[in-house]
Amino acid sequence: MKKIRILSINPGSTSTKIAVYDNEERVFQENVKHSTEELAKFNKLTDQFDVRQSVILKTLEEKGIELKSLNGVIGRGGLLKPMEGGTYIISDNMIKDLHIGVQGEHASNLGGLIANSIAKTLGVPAYIADPVVVDELADVARISGHPEFPRKSIFHALNQKAIARLYCSDKKIDYKKVNLIVAHMGGGVSVGLHSNGRVIDVNNALDGDGPFAPERSGSLPMGSIIKACFSGKYSENDMKKIITGKGGLVAYFESNDFVELEGRAKTDKDVRLALDAFCYQIAKEIGALSTITSGKIDAILLTGGIAHSKDVIRYIKDKVEFIAPVYAYPGEDEMWALACAALRVLKGDEKAKEYI
Repeated sequence: MKKIRILSINPGSTSTKIAVYDNEERVFQENVKHSTEELAKFNKLTDQFDVRQSVILKTLEEKGIELKSLNGVIGRGGLLKPMEGGTYIISDNMIKDLHIGVQGEHASNLGGLIANSIAKTLGVPAYIADPVVVDELADVARISGHPEFPRKSIFHALNQKAIARLYCSDKKIDYKKVNLIVAHMGGGVSVGLHSNGRVIDVNNALDGDGPFAPERSGSLPMGSIIKACFSGKYSENDMKKIITGKGGLVAYFESNDFVELEGRAKTDKDVRLALDAFCYQIAKEIGALSTITSGKIDAILLTGGIAHSKDVIRYIKDKVEFIAPVYAYPGEDEMWALACAALRVLKGDEKAKEYI
């Protein structure tokens, strides 16, 4: 196979991950840390563009990667307008929306901006793929119970889609012809129903929906939430943090370290109960999604960092294996997923989509 070299870029809140792949083989990967002091001087996330890009270019030089050897650049997609899953060519419209933060500011917005800048100087294509705002919900799944609050699709689309495709590749089946349930278990939890290549239902893993997670509360009793909002005890920002950041296991035990909590669970019955509840809610979500296709599910895939836990896999598998075979894909290799997304387009296996 002809060698296709791809640069993957994934900016986080305090770090920038970069990796270079020759086809699907990783040449190198680096996670460059940024100090709080360094980033604090910038008023907006997009103001960090020059600093982040300089770090990337310097690291590539130090690793002996010649820019002219790159065939394409792909960045983590940001908070753009809702879109179908897939690989998107970076366009002027996308650049504009990433700059203004059309759905909010997030470090991932810089991924597309930097990828476009580097690619432009080289005359190679720049892409993003499967951002968190991928929206393929069935119309019936959008109905929440009140017209002012429709259900939204915000989830771990990049990893979910990559793992679904990996499973289908392993089994030599067509992703567009199967029903899969994929549960991503990390700092947040998203459980999606992939039907014929589209995620037709999934919990909003950011804004308080579905199972709780190490740092997120998931669905909470609405009456209690309303009382808390008007109690005078909490600000709007406090309530947002209750849902995302300071919810879930952090709220119970002041720790988001799942491995550490599993150790504590051996002697602490309260921790054990909470971890059981974590697994219970994910299994419950999987069961609920299986009803949408009348139980016709080809496989259940468990992924994310917490999928390394044998106890978690065992618990969930015991509860849901009657629905379909269960497979574990531990970890979340976002850099590989990005490279594969670009590779499919550069090889001609897929056509890059256009952002409107």
